[in-house]
Parts: sequence; C-alpha cells; structure tokens
Amino acid sequence: MSTAELLTPKPRLWGDSNDRDYEIVDGDRVEMPPKSVDSQVLASDLAYHLNNYGFGKDYGIACVNVLFKLPLNVDRNRRPDAAFISYGRWAKNRPVPPTASWEVLPDLFVEVVSPLDQSDEIETKVLEYLEAGALLVWIVYPRHKGVYVYESPHKVCRLTRDDTLDGVVVLPGFQLPLIELFPDPPAE
Repeated sequence: MSTAELLTPKPRLWGDSNDRDYEIVDGDRVEMPPKSVDSQVLASDLAYHLNNYGFGKDYGIACVNVLFKLPLNVDRNRRPDAAFISYGRWAKNRPVPPTASWEVLPDLFVEVVSPLDQSDEIETKVLEYLEAGALLVWIVYPRHKGVYVYESPHKVCRLTRDDTLDGVVVLPGFQLPLIELFPDPPAE
C-alpha cells in the first residue's frame, strides 16, 4: 500500500518573482519594473478603443500585457503594455496559443510610460519593434499628456492632448481624440 505525501503549497508573497511581469533578453528572464496604476488603466483604455475598431471593422484584435517573441536575430520576448494584431497576421478564428509567449508580430506596439521606466530601455524597445517588422509604435506619456508615434526610426511625430491619434496604415480610419485619453481634471 502506498502513501501519498501531502504537499503544502508555498505561500505567495507580495513581490514574489513568479508574480512579476518579465521579458526574455538574450535567453535571460528580465524582471520588469512595476507599472503605475494610471499607466495600466491608460493601456487598457487604449486596448478598448483598438478592440472596438478592430472588431467593428472585422480587422483584428488588441491585447494588453502579452509576451511576444520577436522575429529578430537575437532572442527577444517583449511585453508591451498593449498591442494590435490584424487578422492578416493572425487569422480571425485561429486559436490563441496556450504558451507563455505568442509567436506573432503585432502590427502595432504600445508602451505607456510609468515613473520607473527608463528612457534608454523604451528607445531600445521601439527600435526592436520596428526592426522586427512592426508598422507602428505608440509611446504614451500619461503625465505629459502626449504620444510619440513611430512609423520608422526616422519618422516620428509627437501629439498632444489637442491632437487626434490615428491608425495610419495599420488601422485605416481609426481616430481617437487624445482629449479622451487625457481629460481635464475635475473642477474642485
């Protein structure tokens, strides 16, 4: 007669590395700095607008905080704050894989800058996304109420809350007045 050993699960503690977001850089798991609440909410808000467009036009899907394996000559798995994948890159009814990293290249990558993000790391990601073949990268600065739109490393446009964010070639017809993302604070 065999006896089964009762295993007590390890308690999950705040800050446990298994709970942290990570990326893979040259085969190493690199822990990402914590995101601020406003940055996370803004990324979700952008994904909401992108999904409304993508589903409404039967064009694609947006997601937040997903790890993507980039098709580069170096080992890179990046976790943008949001991304948009057209059905041309991932068929509409094709199941999403149950893997840790999704091997599809989004058309659009979105990084929402948090206080602990480093500018050098953001710039590295922009260049990697574009080198991998992304058509568009948005870098969003919640505290400065602005968005940098990259179509290439040499074609960059800065938008303010008075401008309208458009989808350029990735999302033709997509229009989002930035005042919707960066509203005036309520009057006291």
